Amino acid sequence: MAMARDQIRVVGSSTVFPFVAAAAEQFGREDQFRTPIVESTGTGGGIKMFCDGVGLGTPDMANASREIKDSEIEQCAANGVHKVVELKLGYDGIVLANARESKTFNLTREELFLALARDVPNGDQLIANPHTRWKQINKTLPDVPISIYGPPPTSGTRDAFVELVMLESCKTFPQYRLKYSDDEAYKNQCSIMREDGVFIEAGEDDNIIVQKLSNNPDALGVFGYSFLEQNIAMVKANPIDGVMPSFEAIVGGDYHIARSLFVYLKGEHVGKVPGLAEFAQLLVSDASAGMEGYLIMKGLLPLPKAEHDEMKNRAATLN
Repeated sequence: MAMARDQIRVVGSSTVFPFVAAAAEQFGREDQFRTPIVESTGTGGGIKMFCDGVGLGTPDMANASREIKDSEIEQCAANGVHKVVELKLGYDGIVLANARESKTFNLTREELFLALARDVPNGDQLIANPHTRWKQINKTLPDVPISIYGPPPTSGTRDAFVELVMLESCKTFPQYRLKYSDDEAYKNQCSIMREDGVFIEAGEDDNIIVQKLSNNPDALGVFGYSFLEQNIAMVKANPIDGVMPSFEAIVGGDYHIARSLFVYLKGEHVGKVPGLAEFAQLLVSDASAGMEGYLIMKGLLPLPKAEHDEMKNRAATLN
């Protein structure tokens, strides 16, 4: 493998992007290596590029707001990428936000499911989702149109939302299992979001969602807790299952819509792209991702000490 690149290239999750970009700037200031190039492409798109092969034209690292899938590991291997190193960076919650002056929505995950699923229960049957206003789902909810902006299927935030909200809620409605006894068909059916304009895909740029919420006081948006913290002057979070997202609730496990954030590194590029091992070590260092690290100040929720130490040890073995 001929390598002639002296700058690390990172692609992937828009949620993880600001943390890795901040670490890249710090890395560049240390003068030994050039500042890594960090691109926000979405988790799915980033991992696809990462798995395209080994060599100069492929990324060295992929950020992900979900764990890499078995199918993606297989695709990596098929293209010669056999040394995929996983580093868990920290945690983040997924929030349901709206404009600061808007009403507070106190929703359950089941109510969110009934608002967003393509097909919903009606007696023993499943029918096309008829809900257009929140009050149709629960009479105590505001009598306003259901309008939710969220990420596209290539986003790790979308994957995590489907897993933690749609699939978990689906378990409470036996009609789906009665109709779809095959596990794969059941999972697919529970995951399908409606496409009639109630759920609006806003792309990989969460700033667009914030803009939409500012212009529509009835709308809600789905994105990461860390991004909420960065835009707290414009938007606010809503409780889910009676729990507000907060640092303590997410890290402590009380807020149920939370996920781990990852960085994946291509082992084949270590020693070929200058600074790759050193950048991985900086990313998970105490100064960056430790309890009082600068990434925590930017909204990253830290790993427990034992897990953080494991990541530091894993990065240390890359040299």
